[in-house]
Order: sequence, then C-alpha cells, then structure tokens
Amino acid sequence: MSTSEEILRIAAKGDGVTASGRHVRYAAPGDIASADGSLTPGPHHAEPPCRHFGKCGGCQLQHCDDAALADFVRDRVVNAAEGQGLVPRLVAAPHMSPPGSRRRASLRAINGGGRAFVGFNEGGSHKVVDMRECHVLRPELMAARDTLATYFGKLKGKFAIGVELALLDQGVDCLLSGFMPERLEQTEDLLELCRRSGFARLSLDQGYGPEGFWEPEPATITLSGTPVSCPPGAFLQATADGEAALVGAAQEWLADCTNVADLFSGLGTFALALGPGRKVLAAEAERAALLASRMAGAKAGLQLEATHRDLFRNPLRADDLRGFDGIVLDPPRAGARTQVEQIASSGVGRVVYISCNPSSWARDATALIEAGYELAELRPVGQFRWSIHVELASLFLKRSD
Repeated sequence: MSTSEEILRIAAKGDGVTASGRHVRYAAPGDIASADGSLTPGPHHAEPPCRHFGKCGGCQLQHCDDAALADFVRDRVVNAAEGQGLVPRLVAAPHMSPPGSRRRASLRAINGGGRAFVGFNEGGSHKVVDMRECHVLRPELMAARDTLATYFGKLKGKFAIGVELALLDQGVDCLLSGFMPERLEQTEDLLELCRRSGFARLSLDQGYGPEGFWEPEPATITLSGTPVSCPPGAFLQATADGEAALVGAAQEWLADCTNVADLFSGLGTFALALGPGRKVLAAEAERAALLASRMAGAKAGLQLEATHRDLFRNPLRADDLRGFDGIVLDPPRAGARTQVEQIASSGVGRVVYISCNPSSWARDATALIEAGYELAELRPVGQFRWSIHVELASLFLKRSD
C-alpha cells in the first residue's frame, strides 16, 4: 500500500473509499488518507455542525460538503440501477432537503443515571445519545424532546421508552411506547406537559396499539392542500420538502393519465395529489390510514376509491390493472417484487415507482425491464440529510415495439 491515498467516493455505509478499495471512516472525497491512519482534509471535507456527530447514529455524513452529499445520493441510486443492468435514459440532479427540515423522528428515552437521556441511538449500539442539539430535526421536534426529557427526569428506576414524534397541522404529535403514568401525580404532570407544550396529541402504547391520552382537537396532516386525519404512528414522508419533490415527479409523469392506481397508498400522499381531474384507486393494507384517505378524498370531492388490500399477500393482478393508464407505487423498504411482477404483466403504459431503498427498487425493476419497459427517468432524493438513507422517484414507460 502506498504511503497515502486519495478518497475517491463515499461507500453505501458512509466510509470513504480509495482506488485500492481501502475504507476510511469520516473521510470525504478529495481527502488524503495516510498509511498511519491520519487524514488530510480535502476540498469537500466539512466541519460537522453538531457536537454529537460521530456518536449519534442519526447522521453519518456531516463531514461532507453539499456537493459531496449530492454526489453520494446520486451515486447510491445510479449504482443500484447499474448493478441490475438498468440504464436510465435521464438521471436528474439530486433533490436535497435542507437542514432542520425533518418532521418526524423515532427516539428513545432511558434513565441515564440521575437524568433522562432522550435521543437517537448511538451508531451500531442500543445506547441512547443525550441529544442536546440536532441539525436535521424541525425545531418544534427538538423543543418537544427537551420537554419530554424534563418530564422523564422525574421518573424513578430504570425505564426504556420509545418516543415517536411527528409535526402535524396542529403541532407536535407524540406517541410513547412502553410507558404509562403510574400515579395520579404522574398523570397530572403529563397532562400539564401537554397543555404547556402545545402538543397536538399524545398517545400511549403498551403493546396493544396506541391509546389516546391527549388530543384537544382532531389531529390532521395536510397533503396536497387536503387535511387528512392522521392516526398515531402513521407514515409520513420525512420532510415536507422531500414529499413535494416526490409528489411533483408523480404529478408530472402521470399528467396525461385519466385512471391511476396508487399502490401502498398510505394516507394518500400521491392519491390526493393525483386526484383532481382523474379517477384514482388507492390500495393500502393499514386500515386506519386507508379510512383516513377515503374520508379526505370524499371531502375534497375527488373520484378516489380506497380499497383495503394487503398487496404483499394479495397483489392486484395483471387483469385488475389493465384498465389503468398509470400506476404509482411507494412500497416499504423491502420492495414489492410480487406486485411489480403483476404490473409488468399488465402492460400499463406508465409506472412511477417511488422507493426508499435503491437496492430493493433495482431488484424489482428488473421485472419491468424484462417485460419491455424502459427506465425513462430517475430522480434521486436526499430527504435524510447527512444520512446514508436515500430515496428516489423513477418513471418506467412501456415500449411499443
């Protein structure tokens, strides 16, 4: 090995990589890695803004500047495509969500020995970071974290509490798992916390599903201008900015379609955006989310049919799909191979595949290519700033030859 090597790129798990294949932690493209392990910063090396970087598992790439971050997001998507032999006709510039824009977070609270630690887990560990600052979360979520840390600091004995935070129309939505106030004093303190903090809702889950504790008015999330009832713990795109980028892609690509199927539709993020002026079928397995999207579509006067269906166990068949001229799907991280195979057999002219996992997306997409589809456009999206998690929007067109 030479005495020093230049870092050429960032690998999928965040390490810098040299031409020889050497992996160097916290190295950015253009850095010089010496044989003794020292690192000379290059033009794309940035000063991490957060005191917790290197310990907190929420971020892996704060040492990279904006250009290096955008290249990482693009490369993750393009490399996944090329690894399966997918050749996009066009790759758009990555869309990057700004700092301080994430509107949902999964934290943990533990007794840290005299005070409560509330934060993300440490990288590769079950230990919890006593998170005193965060440069990715919306300020409202950090304020809620601080309020909860004060409350949990009064608890006695060991505890491990799951904390799900999301920013809704009315304020912060909080779901606590593994916790229930034990005495009247704890209950009154928790009610006072909700009143003082302005929480939109607080729910408690003891393993049997969320139970309401505080909700002064029905909690909603506005999607494409339509308020939607938001069940506790419901999936939201990580940032409103990223949501707009993904929704905008689907609207643009399906603009000429009149009958669209939205698969894995959730609360209706895409169904409601595509609804005006066309028929939309929204298929979703989570009943509460499905009912919320159905009610929202009806109130908005849309031609939206919401159907309860587990698309993993019971995918819509090719014959069911042939009546549509456009499909959008946004499955979980594992992908949706069985459903995509049915889409491929259907011959529907336009397929928009949204994904939070380039690897599973690329594996699924091979079924479309083998069935005569072309990957017309690929749009990388970096919603999880400074993280190795990457999302994308893709358009597949059925070839006529």
